[in-house]
Amino acid sequence: MKIEGKTAMVVGGASGLGMATVRNLHSLGANVVIADVNAESGQTFCSELGEKAVFAETNVMQTETVQAAVDTVVEKFGGIHILVNCAGTGSAMKLAGSKGPHDLNVFKQLVDLNLVGTFDTCRLAAVKMMENEPDENGERGVIVNTSSTAAFDGQMGQIAYAASKAGVVGMSLTIARDMGRYGIRCCTICPGVFNTPLMALAPEEMIQGLTSIIPFPKRMGEPSEFAALAQHIIENTYLNGETIRLDAAIRM
Repeated sequence: MKIEGKTAMVVGGASGLGMATVRNLHSLGANVVIADVNAESGQTFCSELGEKAVFAETNVMQTETVQAAVDTVVEKFGGIHILVNCAGTGSAMKLAGSKGPHDLNVFKQLVDLNLVGTFDTCRLAAVKMMENEPDENGERGVIVNTSSTAAFDGQMGQIAYAASKAGVVGMSLTIARDMGRYGIRCCTICPGVFNTPLMALAPEEMIQGLTSIIPFPKRMGEPSEFAALAQHIIENTYLNGETIRLDAAIRM
């Protein structure tokens, strides 16, 4: 899909991986909708971008705000061609320990945010993508979801996060098959250790420990590298139903 002139909705677009993706797509000539729960950051970023950028306050755990964001995209720009899902978070809690079993509500909240939230944005955006006129390749839309290497290499204390991100991986091929007849593709990116605001909260010794086991390059990934892969997925029409690890070959 050619990005110039298309409309992209980036969920979690006010920080980290999502912000880098918004910035890149906007620079390539796309209309962008920054869908994020953080209104202050989202509106500031939107003002920075200026023309062809809109902010939509969105909490993916509240389906009415997701629907409102999708409606905003269509009302403002006439349709939605690209959806990039970057909203999500993690937790640190073992299945059971000296303090008892894993908090069930924490598990449910992580699944609700990371997995159900991704599903909700996909389903509501996809139905609007179906209304687009197909391009010369018969393509109407592209969905890029964000999982994590934890979907495959979940670490101690990551059970809720790993389970939710594995669910995102599990949806990808099915979404691609469900929507193929309409010319809508879906792929998933699984980032490794990335330089994001969430990772910035980690102790320095933890970051050094993680980067030391990366084969090459021995550093955290940059959000711009995530954005570059999202761009390639959007532009490469034959890339569909695939889950791609973006992790410098780290295996934990």
